[in-house]
Parts: sequence; structure tokens; C-alpha cells
Amino acid sequence: MNTKDPRAALTALIAALERHYDVIAATNGEDEDQLDVATERLSMAFENYDDALFDAYSVATPFIIFDDEDDDYDDDDDFDDFDDLDLDEDDYDDEDDED
Repeated sequence: MNTKDPRAALTALIAALERHYDVIAATNGEDEDQLDVATERLSMAFENYDDALFDAYSVATPFIIFDDEDDDYDDDDDFDDFDDLDLDEDDYDDEDDED
């Protein structure tokens, strides 16, 4: 369902959230097929809501949905920057050296 009415899109998003929860609660998250379908529908409902909200009011939600391809948790390079510092033990300030 793709709608330009933000209220209708919000209603669809809430229904998708409830369905997602219902699938998890009913199966303890163990039915991957049902969960995948509910997750995909939730993602689509959110995207439709976000688009409708932006189209109507030029305001977006503060959330981003990542696809598996966009998911960069495994590719997180935030800590790699520390590798470039080339510090050795002499570069650290020891309190014991002040004596």
C-alpha cells in the first residue's frame, strides 16, 4: 500500500507494528518466514509513512531503515582510525616518570 495521506500511512504503520509484534509474541520469534514477511511489511509501511509525511509537510522522521546491503555494523570502521596514530610506549605520559 502506497499512500500520500500521512494519516492513512500512519494507520498502516501502526497496523504493521502490531502485526510484527503479534508474530513475535505468537511464535517467540522462531517462525523466521512469518517474521521476515512482517518485518518487510513493517519496513514498507514505515517508508510509505515517511514519504507521505515529507510530501505533505516537508518533514521526515528521524529514523533510517537499512537494508541488509546497507547495514554497516560489520563494516564499521570507526575504530580503525586509532590504528593510524602510530603511538609507541614513549608517547604515553606516565605519572611515575615525574620522580
